[in-house]
Amino acid sequence: MSPFDRGDRVRWNTTDDDGLPTSRYGFVGGRVDRNGRVVVMLDGRLRGDIVVDAAQLELVSMTTVALHLDGGHDLLDDPSLRQGLVALWRAEAEEAGLHVEEVRRLGTGVRDTGGLGFALAEVMTGGQLYVLRACADGDVVCVRADEARRFERPLR
Repeated sequence: MSPFDRGDRVRWNTTDDDGLPTSRYGFVGGRVDRNGRVVVMLDGRLRGDIVVDAAQLELVSMTTVALHLDGGHDLLDDPSLRQGLVALWRAEAEEAGLHVEEVRRLGTGVRDTGGLGFALAEVMTGGQLYVLRACADGDVVCVRADEARRFERPLR
């Protein structure tokens, strides 16, 4: 059984013409074939569809849209740069086709348990609360939304 249906919104992590990593968004245009490939209609591509290995695709949701930025700990250590991460993630979420209803910044961020990163904002969409978090993995900072667990109270 295919993990994708026609019309599903997907992200394709690939490399651009310069060899740099990039994410492209689009819609599944058909079923996965017996070779594991599927037709994807990429946003902004007027010349038609592209065939992509289905293993390279990921369904788009609030918890799968992630922003990966080179810059290491400077992006997390500087409070003004941390605040900018919220706007960058929101732009990525909108490019992915997600509707973000409300974003409540948590000042310059709240240190996550264990000190590995920061909770930057609360994100509300579709009646569901998410916490936007940023953490560093080596020289790369990852910003993503996680579902707020029931025991987490809104951080106002």
